[in-house]
Amino acid sequence: MEQSLTPGYAAALAAHDNNATPTKKIWQVITASSVGTVIEWYDFYIFGSLATIIATQFFPKTNPLAALLSTLAAFAVGFVVRPFGAVVFGRIGDMVGRKYTFLLTLLLMGGATFAIGLIPNYASIGVMAPVLVFTLRVVQGLALGGEYGGATTYVAEHAPDDRRGYYTSFIQTTATIGLFVSIAVLVGTRLAVGDAAFKEWGWRVPFLLSSVLLLASYIIRRRLNESPLFEKAKQEGTVSTSPLRDSFVEPENRRLVLLALFGATMGQGVVWYTGQFYAYFFLQTVLKLEQIPASIILCVALLAATPFFVYFGGLSDRIGRKRIIMTGMLCGVLFTFPIFYGLTQYAGAAVEKTAAVPATVDAAGAVVAAVPAVMVAHDYHLVPMIALVFCLVLFVTMVYGPIAAYLVELFPTKVRYTSLSVPYHIGNGIFGGLVPLISTALVAYAASQPGGFLKQHSIYFGLVYPVTIAAICFLYGSAKMKDVRNVKLMN
Repeated sequence: MEQSLTPGYAAALAAHDNNATPTKKIWQVITASSVGTVIEWYDFYIFGSLATIIATQFFPKTNPLAALLSTLAAFAVGFVVRPFGAVVFGRIGDMVGRKYTFLLTLLLMGGATFAIGLIPNYASIGVMAPVLVFTLRVVQGLALGGEYGGATTYVAEHAPDDRRGYYTSFIQTTATIGLFVSIAVLVGTRLAVGDAAFKEWGWRVPFLLSSVLLLASYIIRRRLNESPLFEKAKQEGTVSTSPLRDSFVEPENRRLVLLALFGATMGQGVVWYTGQFYAYFFLQTVLKLEQIPASIILCVALLAATPFFVYFGGLSDRIGRKRIIMTGMLCGVLFTFPIFYGLTQYAGAAVEKTAAVPATVDAAGAVVAAVPAVMVAHDYHLVPMIALVFCLVLFVTMVYGPIAAYLVELFPTKVRYTSLSVPYHIGNGIFGGLVPLISTALVAYAASQPGGFLKQHSIYFGLVYPVTIAAICFLYGSAKMKDVRNVKLMN
């Protein structure tokens, strides 16, 4: 016999159907979803931010470039497996429920991050060190593959139709906030323990701190109820018994999945990771800025640009998702090369400065001549570099702010978790997540050439990959995407 809806679910569903979901309830949903997602992005990005140190800890030191590329490969593998996590956890989310699925992904992500902080280095356990790192990165990637779709779907299924872009845009801020928090913790730890101690053991602290953040987030998420639309589907018996078949075999839904990938998420992924992660990597690895000034540049730019996620999400409720997403993507295509060229110019050159050192007297009483201390400093210009990175992040907010609402509105409730998650994580996990690895390899290739234009401009050659992908996505999306907005979500 069919069960009736519980009073709480019935009230939530009635409110949703009337587009009158209480504001307080929506903010509870957004807070609980966003806090957990911030933590998961924090967990994911501390690994990438520590790439140069991890290369020395978990890989042989005989070839520094190979060790760095291996570390970036370990970082990339977490992205590559994200679509598989989307398949696994999307299926669970569409069959069992949104709430319990993203509780599970949270625990897996937090547990894997904590464990990375405990792995002995290569000198202690040899090849098992990189093996364990790769294994835990796979777990992180699988968990993250199930996280975004659950959080976005959960918020969207509570939000009123005419403000879906605005409310889901708060989920879009979580990746940026997670990156910002990870950088703040890294810099704070480095300042607290000193540079030498940080490289020896202090780098483990941000990984271990994730356990505290995990516990707080888990407690908050446990208090959530299930999505009213999903609960209704369960009660009516319309939940999909085979989300994978319904998502990828049914022709119309498969067409929408491919449109989401090649028309939106593929380009969004490369714009995102170029503007936020690769820019940070470029400042430190290519331009040789110290971590603290590089972090100041990125963090100030992120703080200034983050409100625009919400602005463009809300704007998409009024003028449509497509034109904002496509404009941001086109800006990425046109201005990425000039902006990175500007960063190089304003970074200046490494300048050697000498400091006077007084003469000393040795044990025998002889005067020992002073040898001036040589210090190397970067003659960078902070404000224009912040402005340039801000422009990169602004393009990200245009592409990323409205995209959650766009993806949610494409698919019906019974397969929304799976159908949304897979193209998102292929676009972000594979096309976007591979930006650091592919770009670094392209730079190394260009630098190895005997001479000419390619070698002279080799530090920018890595940008060919993200700009090309964004251009392809812009052309396909402009031709194929429809600007649907503020519609009632399909059952």
